[in-house]
Amino acid sequence: MIDALFGSKTRVKLLYLFMNNPERAFYVREITRKIDEQINSVRRELSNMLNIGIIKSDSKEHKIFYAVNKSYVFYTPLRKIFTSKELSAEKEDESAVWAKRFFAIGDVKLVVFAGKLVSGFDSDVDLLVVGNISKVKLRNLVKVIEEEQGIVVAFAVMTYDDFYYRKSVQDKFITDIFDAKHLVVVDVNEVLKQE
Repeated sequence: MIDALFGSKTRVKLLYLFMNNPERAFYVREITRKIDEQINSVRRELSNMLNIGIIKSDSKEHKIFYAVNKSYVFYTPLRKIFTSKELSAEKEDESAVWAKRFFAIGDVKLVVFAGKLVSGFDSDVDLLVVGNISKVKLRNLVKVIEEEQGIVVAFAVMTYDDFYYRKSVQDKFITDIFDAKHLVVVDVNEVLKQE
């Protein structure tokens, strides 16, 4: 029924993809895999959505990435239509699921998603994990994340003391992560709320 309202099954699938992943950018082949549609119809609908202003594009490493345009005038109403849960509840549920997965690998104090995990673009670090953890379990979890997201994840792990010191001296590695778009998944000691 909603396909008829919006004129195209592919467009509806694209709207579900973009509205449920507002922090991510996708390239064409990744999109075709995720929504299981032909590349030509995906390209046609992406072009239409770009012209309307629903999405925006950016070129990086010889690929064109597409992401939802949050400043689009009808972004909020479309997001309400194309997300199945309340937005705040959705974010809390997703963070809780991720937190549980990371707590299973050891004494995790802080987990931060960055780079490809929040914006779809490459960065030095996509995942920062702080705490005393099993590196084998972390590598296994990263493999799972890579398979689920269809990306290669660059990750860093450090002890809490090392992180806290590096943060206190405004270490470039740490400040680069927090100056860019990021998502705090776990912050046991609420060290990031103290700022």
